[in-house]
Amino acid sequence: MAERASAAHAIAFDGRLQRIGDRIILRFPEEASAALPSRGQVAVEGLLNGHAFEAVVEPDGLRGHWISIDERLAGILADDSGEGPAEGDAVALEVEPVRQWPEPELPDDFTTALRAAPDLADVWPGLTPMARWEWVRWINATKNPDTRDRRVEVSISKLRDGKRRPCCFDLSSCTDPEVSKSGKLAAG
Repeated sequence: MAERASAAHAIAFDGRLQRIGDRIILRFPEEASAALPSRGQVAVEGLLNGHAFEAVVEPDGLRGHWISIDERLAGILADDSGEGPAEGDAVALEVEPVRQWPEPELPDDFTTALRAAPDLADVWPGLTPMARWEWVRWINATKNPDTRDRRVEVSISKLRDGKRRPCCFDLSSCTDPEVSKSGKLAAG
Protein backbone atom coordinates (compact mmCIF):
# COMPACT_ATOMS: atom_id res chain seq x y z
CA MET A 1 0.00 0.00 0.00
CA ALA A 2 1.16 3.54 -0.73
CA GLU A 3 1.94 6.10 1.94
CA ARG A 4 -1.17 8.01 2.97
CA ALA A 5 -1.25 11.68 2.07
CA SER A 6 -2.69 12.63 5.44
CA ALA A 7 -4.05 11.18 8.62
CA ALA A 8 -7.56 11.78 7.30
CA HIS A 9 -10.08 9.01 7.38
CA ALA A 10 -11.24 7.18 4.31
CA ILE A 11 -13.82 8.90 2.15
CA ALA A 12 -16.67 6.46 1.64
CA PHE A 13 -19.93 6.67 -0.25
CA ASP A 14 -22.44 4.64 -2.22
CA GLY A 15 -23.15 5.88 -5.71
CA ARG A 16 -24.62 4.99 -9.06
CA LEU A 17 -22.69 4.68 -12.28
CA GLN A 18 -23.46 7.13 -15.07
CA ARG A 19 -22.91 6.99 -18.80
CA ILE A 20 -21.49 9.95 -20.66
CA GLY A 21 -21.18 9.11 -24.33
CA ASP A 22 -19.43 5.74 -24.51
CA ARG A 23 -17.95 5.99 -21.02
CA ILE A 24 -19.11 4.77 -17.64
CA ILE A 25 -18.11 7.02 -14.74
CA LEU A 26 -18.76 7.50 -11.05
CA ARG A 27 -19.29 11.06 -9.79
CA PHE A 28 -18.26 11.86 -6.26
CA PRO A 29 -20.91 13.47 -4.07
CA GLU A 30 -20.14 17.05 -3.02
CA GLU A 31 -19.11 16.02 0.52
CA ALA A 32 -16.68 13.38 -0.78
CA SER A 33 -15.04 15.83 -3.20
CA ALA A 34 -14.76 18.44 -0.47
CA ALA A 35 -12.84 15.94 1.68
CA LEU A 36 -10.14 15.49 -0.99
CA PRO A 37 -6.98 17.60 -0.64
CA SER A 38 -7.20 19.23 -4.07
CA ARG A 39 -9.74 20.52 -6.60
CA GLY A 40 -7.50 18.93 -9.26
CA GLN A 41 -6.41 15.34 -9.80
CA VAL A 42 -5.85 13.28 -6.67
CA ALA A 43 -4.04 9.93 -6.40
CA VAL A 44 -6.05 7.50 -4.30
CA GLU A 45 -6.15 3.93 -3.21
CA GLY A 46 -9.23 2.28 -1.93
CA LEU A 47 -11.95 -0.24 -2.31
CA LEU A 48 -14.52 -0.48 -5.09
CA ASN A 49 -17.28 -2.87 -4.03
CA GLY A 50 -14.75 -4.32 -1.58
CA HIS A 51 -11.96 -4.80 -4.15
CA ALA A 52 -8.65 -2.95 -3.74
CA PHE A 53 -7.53 -0.53 -6.46
CA GLU A 54 -5.31 2.49 -7.13
CA ALA A 55 -6.33 5.33 -9.41
CA VAL A 56 -6.18 9.03 -10.06
CA VAL A 57 -9.48 10.80 -9.42
CA GLU A 58 -10.28 13.50 -11.97
CA PRO A 59 -11.68 17.00 -11.38
CA ASP A 60 -15.07 17.80 -12.87
CA GLY A 61 -14.51 21.55 -13.38
CA LEU A 62 -17.31 22.26 -10.91
CA ARG A 63 -15.30 21.85 -7.67
CA GLY A 64 -16.06 18.12 -7.67
CA HIS A 65 -14.47 14.86 -8.80
CA TRP A 66 -15.21 11.73 -10.75
CA ILE A 67 -13.54 8.47 -11.64
CA SER A 68 -13.62 6.71 -14.97
CA ILE A 69 -14.64 3.08 -14.85
CA ASP A 70 -11.85 2.00 -17.15
CA GLU A 71 -11.21 -1.57 -18.27
CA ARG A 72 -9.41 -2.45 -15.03
CA LEU A 73 -12.18 -1.12 -12.78
CA ALA A 74 -14.86 -2.60 -15.05
CA GLY A 75 -13.23 -6.00 -14.42
CA ILE A 76 -13.62 -5.46 -10.69
CA LEU A 77 -17.30 -4.63 -11.18
CA ALA A 78 -18.09 -7.46 -13.63
CA ASP A 79 -20.66 -9.91 -12.34
CA ASP A 80 -20.22 -13.69 -12.20
CA SER A 81 -21.34 -14.05 -15.82
CA GLY A 82 -18.66 -11.57 -16.92
CA GLU A 83 -21.21 -8.86 -17.66
CA GLY A 84 -19.57 -5.48 -17.16
CA PRO A 85 -20.91 -2.50 -15.26
CA ALA A 86 -23.82 -0.53 -16.65
CA GLU A 87 -25.37 2.87 -16.13
CA GLY A 88 -27.39 2.93 -12.93
CA ASP A 89 -25.48 0.13 -11.20
CA ALA A 90 -24.96 0.79 -7.50
CA VAL A 91 -21.37 0.78 -6.24
CA ALA A 92 -19.66 1.29 -2.91
CA LEU A 93 -16.46 3.35 -3.00
CA GLU A 94 -13.95 4.01 -0.25
CA VAL A 95 -10.81 6.00 -1.06
CA GLU A 96 -7.91 7.68 0.70
CA PRO A 97 -5.52 10.13 -0.95
CA VAL A 98 -1.96 8.82 -1.23
CA ARG A 99 1.36 10.58 -1.75
CA GLN A 100 2.73 8.04 -4.23
CA TRP A 101 1.05 8.49 -7.59
CA PRO A 102 0.67 5.52 -9.94
CA GLU A 103 2.53 5.78 -13.21
CA PRO A 104 0.39 7.31 -16.01
CA GLU A 105 -0.28 5.38 -19.19
CA LEU A 106 1.60 7.22 -21.92
CA PRO A 107 -0.20 7.78 -25.21
CA ASP A 108 1.51 6.16 -28.19
CA ASP A 109 2.32 9.45 -29.93
CA PHE A 110 4.03 10.86 -26.84
CA THR A 111 5.92 7.59 -26.22
CA THR A 112 7.21 7.76 -29.81
CA ALA A 113 8.26 11.40 -29.36
CA LEU A 114 10.09 10.62 -26.11
CA ARG A 115 11.91 7.69 -27.73
CA ALA A 116 12.94 9.97 -30.60
CA ALA A 117 14.47 12.37 -28.05
CA PRO A 118 17.39 10.45 -26.51
CA ASP A 119 18.54 13.66 -24.82
CA LEU A 120 15.46 13.36 -22.58
CA ALA A 121 16.25 9.80 -21.48
CA ASP A 122 17.06 11.01 -17.96
CA VAL A 123 14.68 13.98 -17.89
CA TRP A 124 11.32 12.17 -18.15
CA PRO A 125 12.10 9.56 -15.46
CA GLY A 126 13.42 12.40 -13.29
CA LEU A 127 9.98 14.03 -13.11
CA THR A 128 7.59 13.14 -10.33
CA PRO A 129 4.73 10.82 -11.30
CA MET A 130 2.34 13.73 -10.58
CA ALA A 131 4.19 15.90 -13.10
CA ARG A 132 4.13 13.08 -15.66
CA TRP A 133 0.33 12.86 -15.15
CA GLU A 134 0.05 16.57 -15.87
CA TRP A 135 1.98 16.27 -19.16
CA VAL A 136 -0.16 13.33 -20.28
CA ARG A 137 -3.35 15.09 -19.21
CA TRP A 138 -2.42 18.23 -21.17
CA ILE A 139 -1.62 16.24 -24.32
CA ASN A 140 -4.85 14.23 -24.05
CA ALA A 141 -7.01 17.31 -23.41
CA THR A 142 -7.95 17.86 -27.05
CA LYS A 143 -9.86 16.00 -29.75
CA ASN A 144 -8.22 18.01 -32.53
CA PRO A 145 -5.40 15.92 -34.08
CA ASP A 146 -3.43 19.02 -35.16
CA THR A 147 -3.61 20.51 -31.67
CA ARG A 148 -2.58 17.19 -30.18
CA ASP A 149 0.42 16.90 -32.53
CA ARG A 150 1.44 20.41 -31.56
CA ARG A 151 1.12 19.62 -27.85
CA VAL A 152 3.39 16.60 -28.22
CA GLU A 153 5.97 18.79 -30.02
CA VAL A 154 5.66 21.55 -27.41
CA SER A 155 6.00 19.02 -24.59
CA ILE A 156 9.30 17.76 -25.98
CA SER A 157 10.52 21.32 -26.49
CA LYS A 158 9.53 22.41 -22.98
CA LEU A 159 11.12 19.33 -21.43
CA ARG A 160 14.33 20.16 -23.31
CA ASP A 161 14.12 23.69 -21.91
CA GLY A 162 13.98 22.31 -18.38
CA LYS A 163 10.26 22.74 -17.76
CA ARG A 164 9.03 20.20 -15.26
CA ARG A 165 5.30 20.74 -15.87
CA PRO A 166 3.09 22.06 -18.65
CA CYS A 167 1.77 25.52 -18.00
CA CYS A 168 -1.30 27.52 -18.65
CA PHE A 169 -4.15 25.12 -18.11
CA ASP A 170 -6.63 24.94 -15.26
CA LEU A 171 -5.77 21.89 -13.17
CA SER A 172 -9.28 21.87 -11.66
CA SER A 173 -11.07 21.71 -15.01
CA CYS A 174 -12.30 18.51 -16.62
CA THR A 175 -9.85 17.99 -19.47
CA ASP A 176 -11.05 14.65 -20.84
CA PRO A 177 -12.55 15.61 -24.22
CA GLU A 178 -14.70 12.48 -24.33
CA VAL A 179 -16.71 13.52 -21.29
CA SER A 180 -16.30 17.29 -20.95
CA LYS A 181 -17.55 20.48 -22.51
CA SER A 182 -15.83 23.83 -21.85
CA GLY A 183 -13.79 22.36 -18.99
CA LYS A 184 -16.78 20.86 -17.18
CA LEU A 185 -17.88 17.26 -16.88
CA ALA A 186 -20.90 16.80 -19.13
CA ALA A 187 -24.28 15.84 -17.73
CA GLY A 188 -24.88 12.12 -17.76
